[in-house]
Amino acid sequence: MKQANTGNERRYKVALPLPLRQTYDYLCKSAEPLPQGVRVRVPFGQRQLVGYVVTEANDEPPTFELKSVSSVLDEQRLWPDDIWQLVRWSSDYYHHSLGDVAANSLPVLLRKGDAPEYLTETFYALTDLGLAQSINDLKGAARQQQVLAALKHKPLRRSDLTDIGVTSAVLRTLQDKGWIEVREQAPAKPQSWQQKPSVLREQGHELNTEQAVAVSTINQQQKHSTLLLEGVTGSGKTEVYLQAMQPVLERGEQVLVLVPEIGLTPQTLQRFKERFDAPVVMLHSGMSDRERLNTWLDAKHGHAAIIIGTRSAVFTPCQKLGLIVVDEEHDLSYKQQDGFRYHARDIAIKRAALLNIPLVLGSATASLETLNNAVSKRFHWLKLGQRAGGAQMVKHELIDLKQQPIKAGISKILQEQIQVEIERGNQVLLFLNRRGFAPALMCHECGWLAQCHRCDAYYTVHKTHQQLQCHHCGSQQRIPRQCGSCGSPQMISHGVGTEQLEHSLKEMFPGRGVLRIDRDSTRRKGQLDDYLQKATNNEYPLLVGTQMLAKGHHFPNVTLVALLDVDGALYSADFRAAERLGQLYTQVAGRAGREHKAGKVVLQTHHPEHDLIQDLLNNGYSHFALTALAERQQSELPPFSYLALFRAEATDRDSVVQAMTQIQQLMPQVEGAFLLGPMPALMERKAGRYRYQLLLHCQSRKLRFQLIEHLLPQINALPLLKKVRWSLDIDPQDFS
Repeated sequence: MKQANTGNERRYKVALPLPLRQTYDYLCKSAEPLPQGVRVRVPFGQRQLVGYVVTEANDEPPTFELKSVSSVLDEQRLWPDDIWQLVRWSSDYYHHSLGDVAANSLPVLLRKGDAPEYLTETFYALTDLGLAQSINDLKGAARQQQVLAALKHKPLRRSDLTDIGVTSAVLRTLQDKGWIEVREQAPAKPQSWQQKPSVLREQGHELNTEQAVAVSTINQQQKHSTLLLEGVTGSGKTEVYLQAMQPVLERGEQVLVLVPEIGLTPQTLQRFKERFDAPVVMLHSGMSDRERLNTWLDAKHGHAAIIIGTRSAVFTPCQKLGLIVVDEEHDLSYKQQDGFRYHARDIAIKRAALLNIPLVLGSATASLETLNNAVSKRFHWLKLGQRAGGAQMVKHELIDLKQQPIKAGISKILQEQIQVEIERGNQVLLFLNRRGFAPALMCHECGWLAQCHRCDAYYTVHKTHQQLQCHHCGSQQRIPRQCGSCGSPQMISHGVGTEQLEHSLKEMFPGRGVLRIDRDSTRRKGQLDDYLQKATNNEYPLLVGTQMLAKGHHFPNVTLVALLDVDGALYSADFRAAERLGQLYTQVAGRAGREHKAGKVVLQTHHPEHDLIQDLLNNGYSHFALTALAERQQSELPPFSYLALFRAEATDRDSVVQAMTQIQQLMPQVEGAFLLGPMPALMERKAGRYRYQLLLHCQSRKLRFQLIEHLLPQINALPLLKKVRWSLDIDPQDFS
């Protein structure tokens, strides 16, 4: 029986944060129509979900009884028009649920239905009794003494005290004594920065000719345009950003700066705060939910002048946005790899177009997609070919590892060069993109390798914790004392990881400090910032790290950079592997000789004759990239074609293959498009699930969109698809 529309009850289509691309009808009593995008709490099965009003329903009502909205959470939409349009566009472009896209564009607390209001924070402060205490009377209670000394200056958040090692027990003791108290207060809002006579705190550096041209070109853009700022590592791209931002801030407009990693956010924040007398805020996943909401509100209400954030910050609403900067635009971190699989760089380009403002994409190793847009003049192409501040270009050296004695991945030649540099008081950075002690545990008698039972991968040895870990599914176990095949006790590690490299360097260079920076050594909050500061201050002559050290960091005393092993990327099945290796080599090499000291980069390889290595060393990344772009065009690979990847996984291999086969059979025969597969992923089994893929290859974006819109309703109707976990990835970057 159809639901009757009684009184002022209206029917709305509501998007819910669910995988399915559909809306759901709900009734709501309201005198006036609800605006698009407002949040409503609705019943869905046994749950209450926060959804988003899409439109008032005018089509034929369903034949079943409709449920009513439980509560309307907002009077007006939370987003400004440009963000709501961006959410709608993203849902269409990525063929993803509108409700899920909307939820992903909001801070977690707003997704849960909290009010868009500043939340109070917990502060600890001294009482009158605490102020009267003498710190010298607490010599036997060092932690209590530390807290009183810290709170003498100002009240501190719980997280601030945790960062300096204060425990809850210490705080409870001081509260029981009546020396400290807890205060709840909203964060203080800065005075309006738009009314200040100048936003500068300090003058910028003197620009060279190339930098001056770049700043002038950016400042001349009065409407939407995308500019590629391609500069060699150390060429002063950040200084160009800073000087291009100045007139934007002086007009009272905001700037959004995207960075690829949390690790880059604090150093960027510090540099911007030193330059501008205007509020600068951060947005990244390392913040608490409360901190993220408060910062989101600062940006929306115009309290923040500069918003620096990682991938998801691209959806941050701003009162008056005047410029967007995407630093290290080539970085894979901008691509979300699960759920809503968007690319923040591409979303930023669309947002700038909606707002009719300029966008700057910066990189020393531009992605081939961006480079192609620059070559075809869809983007302005600004080049910085010389290092800033008189820094010299680095020298390159190749070490052929064949027939060379090697210890922990270091050749004798490289060891001698390291010795020379550290004796001169310089720093050496050794890059190895494998964390742990060793990538495998092997039996010395029969050759058995310890393999993860849930993945097609070997366990990584972590000697510090005496554990084997799978870096793909996270499973762990104690290091076995005997071989799992023959029972022999002669178990040896195979290969080298950063943990082993750290230990070996301490043996090779006794008395010399070694600092290892990888995901294992920087798990605690604030530890990465602390390590990076120590590296910058030259407190450790030897730096060891993974890709975390390759991105944008400035170490003024590093004169030698060594890449120990990149041979695995030379023969990868991924067509983007060569591009990624070229970017990685160039970025790591860019950490050397960034100021007045000459720098050198050493690459160890068993394949010195490889075309990619020779091109990079002899001609640089720019020549390599243009050559690779021509090869992509001949092969009809992106950016000269458009891909979509269907993924499916299940514990049963046959179910996955059958599901992929059924999708393949739905594909119509259309000129300019074809499907590859079903084929196993590069790692077929991961976390106990078999994974298969179908790759859709199209000659145009329009054709891809039309085909997927045609296929999705039929795919959703397949009964077998309910037994497997499947997803769709537009413009896929990772095929593993």
